[in-house]
Amino acid sequence: MGIGAYVAIALYFGFLLFVGRYSYNKNANMGEYLLDNRRLGPIVTALSAGASDMSGWMLLGVPGALYAVGIANIWMVIGLIIGAYLNYLLLAKRLRVYTEVASDSITIPDFLENRFKDRTKILRIVSGLIILVFFTLYVSSGIIAGGKSFEAFFGLPFNYGAIFTLAIVVFYTFFGGFRAVCITDAFQGTLMFFVLVAIPLTAFFNLNLPENTNLWAEISKLSTAHLDPFANQTFWGILGLMAWGFGYFGQPHIIVRFMAIRNSQELAQARRIGIGWMTIGLAGAMMSGLIGFVYFSTKGGLGDPETVFLKLGEELFSPFLLGIIISAVLAAIMSTISSQLLVSSSSVTKDFILAFYKKEISTSMQVAIGRYAVVAVALVATILAFGSKESVLNVVGNAWAGFGASFGPVLLFSLYWKRMSALGALVGMIAGGATVLFWISSGLNSYVYEILPGIIASSIAIVVVSIWGDAINKMTAEPNEQVIKDEFDRMKTRL
Repeated sequence: MGIGAYVAIALYFGFLLFVGRYSYNKNANMGEYLLDNRRLGPIVTALSAGASDMSGWMLLGVPGALYAVGIANIWMVIGLIIGAYLNYLLLAKRLRVYTEVASDSITIPDFLENRFKDRTKILRIVSGLIILVFFTLYVSSGIIAGGKSFEAFFGLPFNYGAIFTLAIVVFYTFFGGFRAVCITDAFQGTLMFFVLVAIPLTAFFNLNLPENTNLWAEISKLSTAHLDPFANQTFWGILGLMAWGFGYFGQPHIIVRFMAIRNSQELAQARRIGIGWMTIGLAGAMMSGLIGFVYFSTKGGLGDPETVFLKLGEELFSPFLLGIIISAVLAAIMSTISSQLLVSSSSVTKDFILAFYKKEISTSMQVAIGRYAVVAVALVATILAFGSKESVLNVVGNAWAGFGASFGPVLLFSLYWKRMSALGALVGMIAGGATVLFWISSGLNSYVYEILPGIIASSIAIVVVSIWGDAINKMTAEPNEQVIKDEFDRMKTRL
């Protein structure tokens, strides 16, 4: 890489550090540090949700998959776009309103406890543990991806690359909290978008195709299977790929953006921006893989398909622009890590320390605990990353399914069904997560993605326990039943 690439990357890192320091407020309270006091605009909401969702796989994994096997992987992309759209449509607005109605809840465990008036704190403990365990693993996968990226781009040893990734992310998350995370995510989402549009367009106009032919004809000449969406696919395989979309309903680092928007009416605008960003970005990622398949066919091909996006950048752009492209890949990784770190920090702080510590804790001390929890979770995740033998994709897929099955049905039922009980929510979370773990350990996930049976099990458990389990449900005291109904009705009237 030329000096221009390093200049571009240095500017990118400098901006992240600047935003973290600029967003620092030593007098912040927990609502500001973890949710920016619900002041996000629709553009930042949409772009930060998209960037925290689409990690490095959008710029490396998707182009690589299309390069290697063609459009047979399009089913996952279709499922994700549909799932993200339905997440905005079905969950976002109700969750934004209901979290405010239910004692101004600022985290998912907060909401579940307040929604069901659970005085035992069991819902808070179980949901907090799910978040802490899965997100610590999730963060470790991001650190692995960051370490590998620095190793590939700059020749740094993996450990140094992982630590450097962590240091940058922890700095702006520690000081700036939710506000810094969302601003940097929105910037990184914008950077990712422009790169995902620029690379396939530039590559297409540099293909030098023969006369009387087109891109699709050239792909067919090289491999007819590349344009067959059903190549090597089964019904259950396609269903499993599309089921990735169900995961959106239970991803805390994404849906917390909906809770933070300043007005629930602005979620419609955020939805249009977010789904437009996602659709165009994924289309650009897929086209990069297909165009790269033709482009590099005359150059001996690529040893690693997942490098196709970066290799196109090296071939077609100046060093400075290549630095921007590399920054976009790092942005995709770092935006996801920072969002997950903050949610993990909120779980440590709100769901364990503050929930059970009996003495009065000052506002400044609460925020300090939240900041140091970011560091603690990051350090544990780094230790796991150094000792992990799992691939990044496996860890991400398992955690995505775990969150989707544990929280997705519980949140949707809690927002739409007044009769849902606290015990139903608890059993639903456990049934969803346990089914996912069983499906993975038994090897059944080789037939269908584990999120699908997990969601089915969770939904059945919620309905059965809520309808027939009232006699043994001691978590919700009788006097609170009317309060729950009144809050549910208030939420509906404000939609």
